Amino acid sequence: MNTVMKPDALPIVVIGAGPAGLAAAAHLLARDLEPLVLEAGLAAAHSVRQWGHVRMFTPWRYCVDRAAAGLLASHGWTHPPADDVPTGAELVRDYLDPLAAYLGSKVRVGARVTAVTRKGADKVRTAGRADLPFVLRVSDPQGRIRVIEAAAVIDASGTWTAPNPAGSDGLPALGETEAVEHIAYGIPNVLGEARGRYAYRRVAVLGSGHSALNVLIDLAALRMEAPGTHIHWLMRKDHVESAFGGEAADALPARGALGSDTRNLVESGAVDVTAPFRVKAIERGAAGSLVIEGEQGGEPKHLEVDELIVATGFRPDLS
Repeated sequence: MNTVMKPDALPIVVIGAGPAGLAAAAHLLARDLEPLVLEAGLAAAHSVRQWGHVRMFTPWRYCVDRAAAGLLASHGWTHPPADDVPTGAELVRDYLDPLAAYLGSKVRVGARVTAVTRKGADKVRTAGRADLPFVLRVSDPQGRIRVIEAAAVIDASGTWTAPNPAGSDGLPALGETEAVEHIAYGIPNVLGEARGRYAYRRVAVLGSGHSALNVLIDLAALRMEAPGTHIHWLMRKDHVESAFGGEAADALPARGALGSDTRNLVESGAVDVTAPFRVKAIERGAAGSLVIEGEQGGEPKHLEVDELIVATGFRPDLS
C-alpha cells in the first residue's frame, strides 16, 4: 500500500474526469489551487465516450466551461463554432481531450475511488472533524490500493454508470438481473456496433425522456434498412404526447426536433406505443425471447420481445 502525503499543500481531489470534473479542475487552477482529478475509466471522459455516437441537443456555446476555455485559448486552442451541435465523440475530440491534455499529470486515469473519510476519525467522531484532511482509498485496474490525502473532495463522477432499472418502483424488475443478456441501458449504438443485435428483431424501448427518443429515432432509421425490425415503446406516462416536449417552441431547436421526429414516428405507425405501462417482471420466453410483465391502466399486460432497451434515466451512486 502506497501513501501519498502532502501535509504542506494537499491537493483538492476531483472524482471524475468528465465535463464537470475537468471544468472543476480548471476553476481550481484559476484560483491558484492544486487539483488532482481521479478517473475510474482508462481515459478522460470515459462515460461520454460510451455515447459518442449520440448528437447532443446543446450547441457548443453551452458545452464549454469559461474557465476551461480561457486556459485552453492561452495555449492556442480554438473554440468550436458556437451554434454547431456536437456529438459526444466531437465533444471529447474537440474539447475534453485537449483539456485533459492541458491538465496532464493532474489527471490520473484507472483510479477508482472506493472510499472517502477523514484522517484519523471514524464515522462517529464529530469534534474537530472539519479541520482534518480527507483520506481517499483509490484502486487501480489491478486492484492495488493507494491512499491519497486531500484538502477537499469534489464528486463529479456523474450518473452514467448507474442507470435506473426497468422496475416501476425504482428497483430492478423481478427477473431483470437474470435477463441482462438481452437488456441494454442508456443509448446503445443501434446504427453502429450494436446493429446486428437489433436488426430484424422485436425491440422494446422503455422510457419517455430524451434518451428514449434518441433510441427510437435510431431504431426507426435501422427499420428503414431492416424492415423486419419491430419497435415497441413502453412508458409510464399516461399520454404519449407529453413525451414530445415543446417541439417547435423549444428554446433549443435540436431538442425540439427530437420530440417532433418521434411524434412523426408514432403517427406514421413506425412505433407501437403502450402507455401507461409499468414493468413488474421480466421472464425468459421461448427461443431466448423476453416476456415483459406489467400493468397498463391497472390491468395485467405482457409483451414478448427479443431485446429490451431501458432508457429510464440515471441515478447517483450514493456509495
